[in-house]
Amino acid sequence: MCFDKRFLISAQKALELGESKITTTLLVSPLKSQEQLKRIGDDFYAKHGVKFVSVDYRSGGGTQDQSRVTKEQQLYRQDYCGCIYGLSIQRASQEKLLDELFSPISGAMLPASIEERIALYTKRNELEVQNIDYKITKHKFLNYRIFSCNLTEGKNIEIAAHPLSYSTLPRKKAQGRIEFTQKHLAHLNRDEVKFLTLQSYNELTKSNYATILELIYNPLSFEQELQLRQLLLESHYDLTPIIVVEKLSDKKLTLQLDATVYEDTKEKLIIL
Repeated sequence: MCFDKRFLISAQKALELGESKITTTLLVSPLKSQEQLKRIGDDFYAKHGVKFVSVDYRSGGGTQDQSRVTKEQQLYRQDYCGCIYGLSIQRASQEKLLDELFSPISGAMLPASIEERIALYTKRNELEVQNIDYKITKHKFLNYRIFSCNLTEGKNIEIAAHPLSYSTLPRKKAQGRIEFTQKHLAHLNRDEVKFLTLQSYNELTKSNYATILELIYNPLSFEQELQLRQLLLESHYDLTPIIVVEKLSDKKLTLQLDATVYEDTKEKLIIL
């Protein structure tokens, strides 16, 4: 189905442009069948009159040459074929999060996201034009993604809440009351949960948010929130849930927080 769709769209575009031949980058993949590609390509030639150019780029050390040139030229090389089905199967076999599909409602740039990668390679292109030497390196780090956050007071009164980056809750749910407050942080009596008022958030980050919803839809960057976490907890390795609210409550609170941390790799652009 994947091959049929690709060939059909390509053949239609070729006819639209007045071209008589098509080919595919699938030919370079060591995971794709050359015979199957050629068979389907020849079938499309018979049906649409658009010839499929089939070249075995993998023979004679072609696959090794791809890897060599990619490293020498510091090119981005996507590690999956491009569709949701191929990506899902690959990420499942790697036991990795399918984070390519995340698109936060805030539009914020997430670590190791496609948006961050595009920004990096856009900067790299600028350096190329300016003839500035650079190097792209890879780094392992602890990544973070949040799926949902919901805070209620009493039985069903919802409270607008914004969890700081790297806030996690192992059991995804915590209930309790605020026990005491110290140095901007209000401590829940369960599960190490901390609360930070929007006023304190603004004061510590030199921001001017009027509401939590404004913060949710237009948050600070990941790096800025990490700096705030470091300031509040004095640790680089703390995953304590820190929840920003407009005001503190003296009633029973229920926090439902679905988020995860996981080992990941990201690229970094170094100017030499």
